[in-house]
Amino acid sequence: MKLWGGRFTKSTDKNVDDFNSSIKFDCRLYKQDIIGSIAHAKMLGACGIIPQHESELIQSTLKEILTDIENGSVEFEVDAEDIHMNIEKILISRIGDTGKKLHTGRSRNDQVALDIRMYLRDEINEIKSMLLALMETLVNLAENHLDTIMPGYTHLQRAQPITFAHHLMAYFQMFKRDHERLSDCYKRINVMPLGSGALAGTTYPLDRYMVAKELNFPSITENSLDGVSDRDFAIELASCMSILMMHLSRFSEEIILWSSHEFSFIELDDAYSTGSSIMPQKKNPDVAELVRGKTGRVYGNLISLLTVMKSLPLAYNKDMQEDKEAIFDSIDTVKMCLPVFTGMLSTTKVRKENMYQAAKGGFTNATDVADYLTKKGIAFRNAHEIVGKMVLYCIENDKALEDLSMEEFKQFSEVIGEDIYQQISLEKCVSDRNIPGGPSIPSVSVSIQNAKKVLSEFTKEKIDF
Repeated sequence: MKLWGGRFTKSTDKNVDDFNSSIKFDCRLYKQDIIGSIAHAKMLGACGIIPQHESELIQSTLKEILTDIENGSVEFEVDAEDIHMNIEKILISRIGDTGKKLHTGRSRNDQVALDIRMYLRDEINEIKSMLLALMETLVNLAENHLDTIMPGYTHLQRAQPITFAHHLMAYFQMFKRDHERLSDCYKRINVMPLGSGALAGTTYPLDRYMVAKELNFPSITENSLDGVSDRDFAIELASCMSILMMHLSRFSEEIILWSSHEFSFIELDDAYSTGSSIMPQKKNPDVAELVRGKTGRVYGNLISLLTVMKSLPLAYNKDMQEDKEAIFDSIDTVKMCLPVFTGMLSTTKVRKENMYQAAKGGFTNATDVADYLTKKGIAFRNAHEIVGKMVLYCIENDKALEDLSMEEFKQFSEVIGEDIYQQISLEKCVSDRNIPGGPSIPSVSVSIQNAKKVLSEFTKEKIDF
């Protein structure tokens, strides 16, 4: 007999039981469900809604059930539908009718909303810890490569010389924003919905603020309809994780390119590479490729959640059961990707000389020649045209700009002097870009110091949670 079966004269069809059941995926909410139920039972006793001794019996039995679940001595039943009904059914089997009083003043609708919010709070903190480890790896790697010159790219064409440290710190900024987004999302998750009932609250004199305090929620939902039907917080988290995965995917793409023979900027550690079943020479960047590929499923989960919610009238609808598999899968995917990506990055060997030689090719110092001419009094647009002709000449004669003789330089402009050679060296091109946010060693050093302060603040935030 279902716990809600009083109105029914027939048993549910087995196929419907299987179709309706969510226990196979919402079983992971067992801890949050029990902790939330303990807080609810404690409040029921404190408010005199049920006798105090019964409240205490329910609380102690729920703690025993939690221990038994974690010890692996509890089996959940499909015909009990979900984790919430499973735990209540176990409770009733142990303490009889007293257990039936736990659900006083509560609906599965607000119970589910509570559990998922509690679960997502915990998961956000785990993801943020993993993100913190990745950001620390980036800073450490950048510190070791302040003077490692590489080509910067636009349109995947060599553009201007930068440093590997500068490139790495660009990703630090992306992951910093991801961390901030997760913290901001946490605020909207961290609102207590219990007491909303099925949709219209309850006639029992519940102390919602007491439950919120017990469960470390700083506030409660202010509308019972919204309290049970809101899944914005799950969609927002799915969006945050999609953006995070997008950043990982962009970085993965660069790692895949850099580790290729054509670039040969880096070599991945054997522990983070795989081989071929037929080609013995292969060393494949499968970790980066899988991260790039798994980004799609996280995007798909976001679209699934948006689509589930797009036409739902207030308040709760069974469609909303579909929120869990999508958000759970996104969480699992992100938590799988972050540690392995961090490990891959921290063990990567950087081929500094190859990066430097690549920066020497592709006329990455062309803009600096134009700037040189501009500082000599030539309008920038005219300087741009002059250097364009120089580059064409170099291409036709298989030369680099810095390889041109003074006689050749003078063919393009009489203002060019011997000082041009020093001005357009890669080291000078990088060091002269000494503005805040630029690639010079002093600028990136400041960026790294600022990043360390950010990491310290994020670590403190983690401890405060």
